Amino acid sequence: MTMRNSFEGFSRRVRSVPVPSPMFGRLLEEIDDLAELKTTLRVMYLMQEKKGFPRFLTHGELLADRTLVNALATNGQPDHGRIEAAIEKAVARGTLVSAAAQGSGERLYMVNTEQNRLALAKVANLEDAGDTGIGLQPWEGPAKRPNVFAMYEANIGLLTPMVADELREAEELYPEEWIEDAFREAVSQNKRSWRYISRILERWDTEGRHDGKPGRYPKKAGRY
Repeated sequence: MTMRNSFEGFSRRVRSVPVPSPMFGRLLEEIDDLAELKTTLRVMYLMQEKKGFPRFLTHGELLADRTLVNALATNGQPDHGRIEAAIEKAVARGTLVSAAAQGSGERLYMVNTEQNRLALAKVANLEDAGDTGIGLQPWEGPAKRPNVFAMYEANIGLLTPMVADELREAEELYPEEWIEDAFREAVSQNKRSWRYISRILERWDTEGRHDGKPGRYPKKAGRY
């Protein structure tokens, strides 16, 4: 069996995501299916990335999530059946709650909290979302935003393995809107290199966004 390269540890700048404490106690003891555990943790992460209220995930979003698809692939190929089975186990266990949206029939998911149960019941039973101001489409979230690989190829060029590793690290370190804004800033300055973009992100991380306006960045930057 060939092992992947060892994880090199968490950067000091890595973002933390809240996880309910029972996941590290009773549920950690009880969940014996790795696919269910991976799916539950991924849903908790994706819920944190959502905007607006209530925040929920759709069945289609979960099946299209690149990280979840890769995590539950079978022989290197997407396995939607395995994802669906893992979701069903999480719902049956009670870590996730689910309901079908009225009208569209789209299956919606949330982490199982009292607040989320009430919100999900309200959203799922809406006859006419327009009357309440709450839509049945998911709020802006990861599945509706371009990923960092697509942004790189659209604005800089073909990926190399070294750059791909750096892009994956950036996804873990910075909010997606930071990465998008850094790409936008670099393009506006005609500095189309990942090195320049990473310097923008590092500056924002150490000095703050300054109301979203980046400061001056070194003009000398390499190009991948």
